[in-house]
Amino acid sequence: MADLSVGRSKLLLAWVVMIAMIAVHVLDEMISDFLPFYNQLVLDLREKVGFFPAPTFSFWMWMGGLIGGIVICFALTPLVARGSKFIRIFTTALGVIMIFNALLHIGMSVYYGQLVPGFWSSPFLLVAAVLVVVWGVRGRGGPADSAI
Repeated sequence: MADLSVGRSKLLLAWVVMIAMIAVHVLDEMISDFLPFYNQLVLDLREKVGFFPAPTFSFWMWMGGLIGGIVICFALTPLVARGSKFIRIFTTALGVIMIFNALLHIGMSVYYGQLVPGFWSSPFLLVAAVLVVVWGVRGRGGPADSAI
């Protein structure tokens, strides 16, 4: 039982750090004009391939969605503390998405030969997301797994 508790507390800490790093990453993107870069990239890809399923955003829609997502994730922290199987699946899935997000910023910087907006926070987001995935996957079965 102590092992289960330790795993949950490590996931909880990793979760809080990852959500904080997402907030820092959003701030990094905002400061470095990520949205115009992103919107132009989507428009260029649509023109080049004819169809690209990513949307473009206005500043307030983009910012509102990201802030809302961060607030919801912080609000889920008590559920993460309980460590149910459902929440471990959710945290792990979000961690995987954030790993891809961070790697995309880093990879695009390499591809373009210059730092793309949001690059500076990406390594920190990557580390935090990897920890969430590791501790989400390492979760053990037990009584808490039946609660959501």
